[in-house]
Amino acid sequence: MNMRYAAIASGSNGNCYYIASGKDAILIDVGINTKHVELRMANLGIDPKSIKAIFITHEHTDHIRGLSVFCKRYQVPVYITAGSYQGSRLHLPEHLVHIVGTDAKIEIGSLSVYGIPKYHDAREPCSFMVHINGVNVAVLTDLGRACNNVERAIANADILMLESNFDEEMLQRGRYSYYLKNRISGGMGHMSNRIALESFLAHRTPRLRHLILTHLSGENNTVDLVQRTFCSYCEDIKLSVATRYQETELFDWEEVKHVTHRAVSSDEVSIQATIQTKIIFPEAG
Repeated sequence: MNMRYAAIASGSNGNCYYIASGKDAILIDVGINTKHVELRMANLGIDPKSIKAIFITHEHTDHIRGLSVFCKRYQVPVYITAGSYQGSRLHLPEHLVHIVGTDAKIEIGSLSVYGIPKYHDAREPCSFMVHINGVNVAVLTDLGRACNNVERAIANADILMLESNFDEEMLQRGRYSYYLKNRISGGMGHMSNRIALESFLAHRTPRLRHLILTHLSGENNTVDLVQRTFCSYCEDIKLSVATRYQETELFDWEEVKHVTHRAVSSDEVSIQATIQTKIIFPEAG
């Protein structure tokens, strides 16, 4: 089955990621309103009725803003941790809510979705790895730091959607309060461009074919900065940057996996810690 994926929305103003194989399609987070999700899906030729499940990483508004309306309108089941659901203060139809653990494994047709416990200032957050016919898609945003679970996910990813949230100098010189600056950079908030690059370089493996940088801050980062930070290290893989203003293209794995030694131009668009889990990511098929 042909596997396709896209960032429908990505940034501090809203996040929503699409992964599909054949007739099996899921969303990870619905952080923009349903009208804009529908418009961006239409731009990509995606039918909202095709979504079989929604997975929620945590309860912050930029990850659940459109969840209630979307899941009710299309009667889509929602997979969410107990802490995230309580923190969201949403009252979704009971038959649509599936409470899962942070390290759960859920089967949605041909898709296997693995929870990845992580550090973030939310009640019970997790990221997700989606396994499809031997291919692993890791969606890693809202990372306070690269814990062992995140490092393992990077090492097992064929397609990596990785947070590169802020430039450290822009954040420190910017207008945010001391409290907010510390929240973002203090190990429970977000990953800077520098930390994202260090984590990528330390844990990437030859199986990785596509890196998509995600969740850029609108105040403390730019697309150009992110591209310049990563492009010289990605000559043998496809590099993309998801922006806050529009959806990415709808990527096709059959096309992406053949990218080799590709020059990327700039015009294209801590504390050591361990979480004890039993996550075992599948090997390449």
